[in-house]
Amino acid sequence: MINQVQLIGHLGHPPSIRSTPAGEKVANFSLATSERWRDKVSGEFKEETEWHAVSVFGRLADIAEQHLNKGSLVWVQGKIKSRRYTDKNGQERTAYGILVDQLRMLGGRESNAMAKPTHSPAQAPTQPKPSASGSGFDDMDDDIPF
Repeated sequence: MINQVQLIGHLGHPPSIRSTPAGEKVANFSLATSERWRDKVSGEFKEETEWHAVSVFGRLADIAEQHLNKGSLVWVQGKIKSRRYTDKNGQERTAYGILVDQLRMLGGRESNAMAKPTHSPAQAPTQPKPSASGSGFDDMDDDIPF
């Protein structure tokens, strides 16, 4: 079975940096992807934007912290991960996010600052290091789903 997702989109805000209880760095950000089409009835162009909660760990979190900003264009590859939590009203909820194992910065100099077009560490596929207590994804103890 396969659980794999690839997205190209723009960051909605600078990455939020935290550490898991095991001490591994994690960067969280929202990624906007858009789809455009022409409405068959009216002939007008329509656009729909989808927001994705993205988490990157370890070395990729370092790269995200140093080089990504609001509006940066990135390609990410990873898997869809669910997480159960209790909201402020005591309701059990499930949140879905993207747990990234590969990240590439796209766009020009302004969005990538110091990234090089080829052979950059951020461009090379990087595998996250599993933490001793699991993926680290479930180790975050906050009220925010991602």
